[in-house]
Formats: sequence, C-alpha cells, structure tokens
Amino acid sequence: MQTQETLQKLRESLTIALDIIRTHKMRSFLTLLGIIIGVMAIIGMQSLIEGLQKDMQRQMEQLGSNVFQVQKYPVMEHREHGGDNPYRNRKDITLVEAAAIEEHCDLVTNVGPEAWQFGVTVKFADRKTSPTVQMGGGVPAFFPNNGYFIQDGRAVTDMDVQSVRSVAVLGQDIAEELFPFRNPVGESVIVDGRRYDVIGVLEKLGQSFGRSRDNIVIVPITTLMKYYGKDRSLNITIQARDATRIEDAKEQVIGVLRAVRKVPPGKDNDFEIWSSATLVDSFNNMTRAIRIGAIVIVSFSLLVAGIGIMNIMLVSISERIREIGIRMAVGANRRDIMLQFLVEAVLLSEVGGIIGILAGIGIGQLVALISPVPASIPVPWILIGFFFCSLVGLGFGLYPARKAAKLDPITALRYE
Repeated sequence: MQTQETLQKLRESLTIALDIIRTHKMRSFLTLLGIIIGVMAIIGMQSLIEGLQKDMQRQMEQLGSNVFQVQKYPVMEHREHGGDNPYRNRKDITLVEAAAIEEHCDLVTNVGPEAWQFGVTVKFADRKTSPTVQMGGGVPAFFPNNGYFIQDGRAVTDMDVQSVRSVAVLGQDIAEELFPFRNPVGESVIVDGRRYDVIGVLEKLGQSFGRSRDNIVIVPITTLMKYYGKDRSLNITIQARDATRIEDAKEQVIGVLRAVRKVPPGKDNDFEIWSSATLVDSFNNMTRAIRIGAIVIVSFSLLVAGIGIMNIMLVSISERIREIGIRMAVGANRRDIMLQFLVEAVLLSEVGGIIGILAGIGIGQLVALISPVPASIPVPWILIGFFFCSLVGLGFGLYPARKAAKLDPITALRYE
C-alpha cells in the first residue's frame, strides 16, 4: 500500500515537472544548454573514436593474429625529412634483411618485403584513374601477409620478381573503373607512363581507416624499385608459423636483424617491430589523452549547467511559494514537496542529456556520411552520459528542494 502511494506521488511529481518544462520552454532550454553541448560533444567524439576502433579491429582481423611487420619507423610515427627526427638517420631496411630472416628464422614463414609508391595514375585506352592509386611492390608472401586474395588470374610469383617483369595485379576499384564490361586479365595498362600486363584482380577488400583498400595496383618489388629507385627503406611483413609463439618468433627475428645490421650489444634496436596488437595499443594510447581531455571539459560544462539548474529551481520556488503553501494545506508533507522539486531538477537535467545524446549521435553519423571517417553508436557512453546527467540534476536540485520543503505553510499561503 505504501509503495503504491509512493508511486502515485512520483507520477504526480513527474506530471507537474513536465507541465513546468512545457510552460517555460525557452527558459528550460537556455538552462540546459550547457548539458546539451557537453553531452553532445562527448557522444559525438566517442561515436567517431569507437567507429575507428571497430574499423581497425576488423582490418587487423583480416591480417591475422600471427602476422607482424618490421619497418624503419615506429608505428604511427610522423616521418619528417628534416629537423630533429631521431629515426631518420637509421639505416634503411633492405632485401638483405628479408633474405636473412627467411634463411635463419625457423619460427616464421611467408617473409614478404614490400615497397610502396603513392599517388600514381593507371590508364587503359581512353579511361584513366585519378592520381590517388597506391602502388605496392611485393613478393608472393605479400598477398597472404596483407590479407589480399586473388579473384581472377594469379598473384605475383618468384619468377616475376627474379625476372623484374612488368606485370600487375589490380584492385577492384581500378578494375571496375577501367574495365567495367570486361575481364582485365590479359590486358595491358599504363601505370605512370609504363606498360604492365595485367595478371590478376584482387577480391574486394573494402575500407580501411576511411580509405579504400581496393584503390591499389601490385607489381613485383624488383620492378617497383627499378622504376622508382632502390634507395628506399622497405617494410617486411612476416607470418609466424604458430600464432601461440608469435612473441618467440619476434625475438628470433630481432636477434637476426641485430646481427645483420651490426647493432652493438646494449644498444637499442635501430628498427621497429609491430603487430596488429601493437597498432591497436598505439591507437588506444593516442585517443586516451583525447578522452581524458573531453571528460574534463564535459565535467566543467556539467558543473556550469548544474549551477544553472540550481539557479532556475530557486527562481521557480520563489515564483511558486503560494502553490507550495496550498499543497501543504491540503495534506502534502515536507517530503512530498522535496520529492516534487527533486523530480523537476532531475527531469530537467535528463531532458538536456537526451537532447545532447541525440545531437551527438547525429553529428557522428553526419561526419561519417560526408567524410571517410567511420562512426559507431557508443552505447556505454550513452548510458554513462545519461547517468551523470541524472546525477547533476539530483546533486544540484537537492538544495532548492530542501529550501522549498522547509517553507512555513502559513507564511507561504500569505505570500503574494
């Protein structure tokens, strides 16, 4: 019986609170602006970050848990060509290192040195791609190590590499753009003014970090280095024979590379090794500071919004003193009055939170629509945001609610 009475009083308080918000729409909106902006910012940001994380995890799953890579620069390192970049003076990674790993590391297989040239153009007859195509130079191991699979034709072979053949495997974007009504295998294309025979077409790969993985042409690594220069550092993708021993495989590779590159004992490696887990960790570390900064900003925003809610509740109480007196005269006790104003404060804050959440999701989806950045709906952060909005309403509504509950009913009835 007491529970039903409490629920009835709560329903009445909710009804009164909704009426107050409807009556003072503009005042309520201006009061909630801080909550709306704060919640909108953090939900929008988390939407984009989680979208990028899910996209990264999907791409890393395609690479496989037993694949890692050797390169000159740290993962996600900005490669400056001047200044004080400490990695610029490292020795380049060459085919010599790849051959040493293949010969001396029995815990690995599919050693795939690779080189890249960005911004090339591919032509066929009167059709031409934009100058945004990625050109990869590789060996047979390049394909399984990077999650590339052949749809038509064949991949690059050891004979293609040894003979420095001008052959190419096309990504789906290029195949569809240049050969919309025919199979490109057996045709010839012009890549940066040089003729290549098309030997294969890749299966569709989709997007990676907002960029198409299908906008690619792959040639033998020796051919790419012949035309674009041998004075470059290569990447080496490596597959461990056993995924459970990937760390042992990395240590074995490190030992061989240190010996080949003559790194003195006690000195740091002059190369980097990373795997999908390394990349995910680096991304998480990079975004952690962004998240912390956003949380601090949102905390200040919610603090200001809470002060605004407290202020507007105090104004509301001063406008409704006679109403409070009448309610007390017809049987409402101090607890009922306090509940009424607490419900109003919490509801006011939650309305702002809901608007901010919807706006944040909308901004994330809009950015994903007009840009290559993927977005996701951050359900945990939505729940966290809604909880803290309720907490703000409860915390900052407590003082006004207690003040209303302590009013003397006789004085309140006489108030004009």
